[in-house]
Amino acid sequence: MIDGGQFEGAKAYKDSKVCNMLTMQEFHRRFHEETGIAFTSLYPSCIAETGLFRNHIPLFRDLFPPFQKYITKGYVSEAEAGKRLAQVVRDPNLGKSGVYWSWNSTSSSFENQLSKEASDAEKARKLWEVSEKLVGLA
Repeated sequence: MIDGGQFEGAKAYKDSKVCNMLTMQEFHRRFHEETGIAFTSLYPSCIAETGLFRNHIPLFRDLFPPFQKYITKGYVSEAEAGKRLAQVVRDPNLGKSGVYWSWNSTSSSFENQLSKEASDAEKARKLWEVSEKLVGLA
């Protein structure tokens, strides 16, 4: 766990998502202007039928996908999530760098706001430095 605590699946997912956004922001800051490469992250929506919920109780795993489909209307299949990823890669309208892309209930993409934690430039720099050390580049 990023905070050194005992493993919790949901928190591990959230920590990894924040790290992904911080890394994207640092790539944008370091390389976008020089290279013109767009660095983005995305939230394709909650994909209810993946291994992400494997540590939850079976009742939750059984009820969550229909809850997402019929109650919240937030259900997204793995195929749809893949299409959204491909859209970020190929759609020139989604070519802005430093952006966290999301989709609304009508499957329209929009530029989402990064949380305060996920847009913390100092945390992004520190994560970059730790990552360099972990992979032997520093």
